[in-house]
Amino acid sequence: MASFTRRIIVLGALLMFPLLAACGSQSNGGGNSITLNVFAAASLTQAFTQIGANYTQAHPNVHFSFNFGGSNTLATDIIQGQPADVFASANQTQMENVIKAGDIAPGSDKVFAHNRLVVITPKDNPGKINRLQDLAKPGLKIILAAKEVPVGGYALTFLDKASADPSFGSDFKAKVLANVVSYEQDVKVVFSKVQLGEGDAGIVYTSDVSTNASEVNEITIPDNLNVIADYPIAPVKGSANAGTANDFIAYVLSSDGQAVLTKYGFISANG
Repeated sequence: MASFTRRIIVLGALLMFPLLAACGSQSNGGGNSITLNVFAAASLTQAFTQIGANYTQAHPNVHFSFNFGGSNTLATDIIQGQPADVFASANQTQMENVIKAGDIAPGSDKVFAHNRLVVITPKDNPGKINRLQDLAKPGLKIILAAKEVPVGGYALTFLDKASADPSFGSDFKAKVLANVVSYEQDVKVVFSKVQLGEGDAGIVYTSDVSTNASEVNEITIPDNLNVIADYPIAPVKGSANAGTANDFIAYVLSSDGQAVLTKYGFISANG
């Protein structure tokens, strides 16, 4: 009888071992393959691609599916139910839209980077734009992002500030907007079109120029007229990979993540 009882105990232990091992594997990520869906502003394309590669190097079981685009479009996609684990926006407005829709918990978002505006022209500068005031010259072809896109809204704020400055004139904004030939869905399209000569000038982020400085000319916008953009990031509710999503966000906010963002022209959230 004692021998039979011992056999039952041993058999039970053997049956429980795989279950315990599986639980342990799930708790620490183990070898389970995870694909993290990250919705991020188009201006983050290069920086987040690098950050994702660095994260995967340290966590080989985690891979990324990045969806880069205008923050307004990404916010709408999340609200409409597209699977997302992390949302990184180029402004607080679109983050708040997702929070109000109930897809991100209030207070869970954190600012992880800042950015600022710059005017760009093609290398051959056909419009002869050498200072900000030249944007108001009649007959130019200016390309901006749509006002719903963060960089497009920031550009309008710059034009408002400049129009309140006597050195530009109160009609500066109206004259510049009269020269706009297209409003684009994200900042990468604005940069590309100006670089290709499809426009005489455009307004983008300094981060867009930082790694492509040889491809366009820059005209600096002074601090008193510029806009400092805040970039918030947050986990999306209902994520099947909530633990990994939060860990990735922590990595973006870490010194390693911030170093990559700085490398690509962003202003560190810690600076």
